Amino acid sequence: MNAIKETNFNFEKQTAFYRGKVRDVYTIDDAYLVMVASDRISAFDVVLPEAIPYKGQVLNQIAAKFLAATADILPNWVVDVADPSATIGLRCEPFKVEVVIRGYLSGHAWRTYKEGGRLLCGVTLPEGLKENDKLPHAIITPTTKASEGHDEDISKEEIIRQGIVSLEDYEALERYAHLLFQRGTEIAAERGLILVDTKYEFGKRDGEIYLMDEIHTPDSSRYFYAEGYAELQAKGEPQRQLSKEFVRQWLIENGFQGKEGQVVPEMTPEIVKSISDRYVELYVHITGEEFQYPDQAESLVRLERNVAEALKKLV
Repeated sequence: MNAIKETNFNFEKQTAFYRGKVRDVYTIDDAYLVMVASDRISAFDVVLPEAIPYKGQVLNQIAAKFLAATADILPNWVVDVADPSATIGLRCEPFKVEVVIRGYLSGHAWRTYKEGGRLLCGVTLPEGLKENDKLPHAIITPTTKASEGHDEDISKEEIIRQGIVSLEDYEALERYAHLLFQRGTEIAAERGLILVDTKYEFGKRDGEIYLMDEIHTPDSSRYFYAEGYAELQAKGEPQRQLSKEFVRQWLIENGFQGKEGQVVPEMTPEIVKSISDRYVELYVHITGEEFQYPDQAESLVRLERNVAEALKKLV
């Protein structure tokens, strides 16, 4: 399997390039972004040594599906899904916060709660909850967008006080997040899933707010299977998850959590294939569609050609 580990293209009118943990981003004519979803995979803020075939395509195509399905709520950055692993979109000025929304007490929120914390990002959590319980209503727990290191929890009040986002804009982001989460919840329910929590990134262009980046993917969201949820909660047993949590669990079981001195366990071809297969399985569950395997023999050639042809129509 020929994974897309990194790209080093030089497109016409390219004005900037940025390589993130898992994506390669090309700025075109200072007006558009080409976002290549590589097959790199990260966990615990570490990029793992082996790329996972088809992972980028899975995330890119799930995001494209959900962005199209929410375009009536607010405009989004997408101009063209030029390739299974790449999207071309409008360059927006990003807000310096990620809007995390939670419908259930899971993950970071549960860890805070278990340690006795009842105030999360300025939101008071009720007493008497168990891990993975449904919250009385969806809550927003924003984080700062760190250029380096970890994102940090922050409250709405601090965001406004520090002038990170204006009150008017932030309240619009909250409204949009609730509407998007509701739509994502409805679509997930049709697939027998529960959308547990997710994050949204927004930006501004010509004074208008746009939805950016990927949404409702297994890397940016947590899903539970609806069937059996109530029974497992009643027994106090772990929920069946649909997210990349399985990768983190494999790393933990093999002694790696991103801490100093720890070494990433060997990613054998069998492990890489199993992770790849799981991502494809996630795609099928979340979209309800059969995964279309691309011609991987010359994936970089195909990718560069498709993006270059799409850009000719724009610039």
